[in-house]
Amino acid sequence: MASSQTLMEDIMRQKITQALSPTALEIFNDSHLHAHHKAMKDTTSQETHFRVFITSAAFGSKMQPARHRMVYTLLKDELAAQGGIHALQLRTRTPEEDEKAQAREAV
Repeated sequence: MASSQTLMEDIMRQKITQALSPTALEIFNDSHLHAHHKAMKDTTSQETHFRVFITSAAFGSKMQPARHRMVYTLLKDELAAQGGIHALQLRTRTPEEDEKAQAREAV
């Protein structure tokens, strides 16, 4: 398992990997882009805004809202914590969907 520069990213990676066995997982910490926002004024956390791209067979036969709920449930403690995750942007795909998307991007 790859290690990051941040504890929150490591926690997210561990929980997602254990629960969803992703074939691909990318986590981007975009917190520095949002540090000036009013809602971030009193927080000292550098781990509040993330983009997460997950490819997992566990998403098969589920619509996007159900897939996102799966991830939100996994990260509920981090989303609820003071100074925890404030914003989470998700891209969830099955391996087949990811293959098709990569084929379209290659053209």
